Amino acid sequence: MSADPGGHRRAAPHSRRPRTPGRRPVRDAANPNSEDTGMKIGVIGTGNIGGTLARKLSAAGHEVRVANSKGPNGVRAFAEEIDATPADAHGAIAGADLVILSIPFPAVAQLPKDLFDDLPEAIPIVDTGNYYPGLRDPQIAELDAGKTESVWVSEQIGRPIVKAFNNILAHSLAELGRPAGAPDRIAVAVAGDAEAAKRTVMDIVDEVGFDPVDGGSLAESWRQQPATPGYCCDHDAETMREALLAAVKGEAPKTLSRVYGLLGKLGPNPSHAEMIAMNRSVHAAD
Repeated sequence: MSADPGGHRRAAPHSRRPRTPGRRPVRDAANPNSEDTGMKIGVIGTGNIGGTLARKLSAAGHEVRVANSKGPNGVRAFAEEIDATPADAHGAIAGADLVILSIPFPAVAQLPKDLFDDLPEAIPIVDTGNYYPGLRDPQIAELDAGKTESVWVSEQIGRPIVKAFNNILAHSLAELGRPAGAPDRIAVAVAGDAEAAKRTVMDIVDEVGFDPVDGGSLAESWRQQPATPGYCCDHDAETMREALLAAVKGEAPKTLSRVYGLLGKLGPNPSHAEMIAMNRSVHAAD
């Protein structure tokens, strides 16, 4: 149902692929006037979403470092497979132009408290996570009381964040990217308070094959949380904008209970088409 599952090697310089022909340069958030052929991107978490993003961004010519809970050796095989560098969490973000945080939601509170101390404030930190109480995650009182998920994440890590890639299924992210202008291109919502950081993330969304849709401020990112009309429905950009506007504050927890019930009826291995149909069905009468 979810878009989430859930020592820095420097023996030799990272081997960077040539820039993809025709790929639009991605701006460095710390230097918005620059046009670089690639970014240094740290990805913490190599599950369905984080791993897919790391693979796509490395293939696009970015210098990618990956980390997970098992340390550099635990992520080494995956890193070598995608031409990335294995690291621990600190090594993954050291000198990064962009950080992607893609770990199970409760694990955010367990990150080292000093993890982002040396990262410049202008560097975007992307949160791809979602809260699934009663399914995967233990109850978190503040979220159960209505706090927006990414606002909570921002408070836990002590840094502004950009919410993105949380409202797309892993299969869609891996297999359904399309060139800009394609009629069947899927949209991904992006929410955040820093416009330069949000634009950088929207450029990344576009680069990996999806239409970025501005989801507003971080406080408004509840509109793309689980069980909202814009969540994991493979909408195009126009429909995504409509879905974000159609979301009603406080309704998602009730809808999520219905989703859990429907998910149970689909069995242990529902198809992608079944997941999309289920997510759309709970909003069909809205």
